[in-house]
Amino acid sequence: MATVEIYTTPICGFCHRAKHLLSSKGVSYSEVNVMLHPSRRAEMTQRANGGRTVPQIFIGGEHIGGSDELSALERAGKLDTLLKA
Repeated sequence: MATVEIYTTPICGFCHRAKHLLSSKGVSYSEVNVMLHPSRRAEMTQRANGGRTVPQIFIGGEHIGGSDELSALERAGKLDTLLKA
């Protein structure tokens, strides 16, 4: 299974939605709380090609975007394939 990384904050509803989708699929992920680790926000922005909002989600090292993009992949039937890569 592909490695999943997600940059979040605890007060972000979109973060909770993305994590819920991943958890409902049995996917484990590593989470970076940029509120607790503000120095990691610059890392997130660089990796996300300037993306400054949370969540920022990476699957297999590839930036896929945020919660909306994750949900769109699921609706299109592409998320499972991406996760298995």
